[in-house]
Amino acid sequence: MLADLSSADLSGSSNVGASGVAIPGDKDLQRSEGFARLLLAGSAHGTRIVDILQRSPIRIMFPGIRGAPVEEAVVVNTAGGIAGGDRLELDATLLANASITVTSQAAERVYRALSEPALIETRLKICKAAKLAWLPQETIVFNGGRMRRNTEIEISAGAELLALESLVLGRAAHGEEVVGGQIADGWQVRLDGRLIWADRFRLTDEVFPRLRSRALLADFKAIGTLIYFGPDAQARVQLLRDLAPHLQCHCVTTTVSGLVITRLAARAAAELKAGLREILLQFGRTQVQGPFRMPKMWSC
Repeated sequence: MLADLSSADLSGSSNVGASGVAIPGDKDLQRSEGFARLLLAGSAHGTRIVDILQRSPIRIMFPGIRGAPVEEAVVVNTAGGIAGGDRLELDATLLANASITVTSQAAERVYRALSEPALIETRLKICKAAKLAWLPQETIVFNGGRMRRNTEIEISAGAELLALESLVLGRAAHGEEVVGGQIADGWQVRLDGRLIWADRFRLTDEVFPRLRSRALLADFKAIGTLIYFGPDAQARVQLLRDLAPHLQCHCVTTTVSGLVITRLAARAAAELKAGLREILLQFGRTQVQGPFRMPKMWSC
């Protein structure tokens, strides 16, 4: 039966196994189509929610003290993970003078798919004088998981952004080795409508047997990309380069069209998370106010 399951065709529809029994594909099973839209603006009393729309399984929570300004938003996937064929979308727009950290409740999990990839679309827009820290926790891809993730960011001159996406291959606690699946992880960043950076990381079943070569990931199982745009770009570059030798993970930083790009890699998720924590703690110490610090949810 296990052999039959692995033979499901790429169309995502039912396949017939050797026993003559129809085997469901991802399209035949119940799948999630979640959506959330968040619109924030600045005010004399801090950041306020202008509009919010959410469709299960995505929920956005705002932990904090009643009556206090909105400082952190937490994205929750009530489905408990992502399966093949799921589609999750999130749009967040920050109007002038809005300032917020957006994170996730916990590490996301991409389960083994029969055939179809899960689609994850994130669109962020940061207007002039707004500040956004997009800092979700890591995404863990199980063996056989299939995922297509795309992060589109629109920045206006005078805005400030810190954005992170990270991937972990397999569950370390289970000794899992990811030997197959499909991962496509892309970024597009535009400044006042002009594309200033695009990037894509792609793994397929054909690549996994060679993934541990030194030219690819070697023995790293956790990787991340952290980008920054704002008035303190050169100071941030120097901070990140000074920190790199002291982190538990590997870390290199460069700049492209005014965008600071940091790549991180570690042999284990805990090492990557420790490195990111230290970076965000240092960011927080250099800025008295603003969202560029470690999210409270990371300590829960």
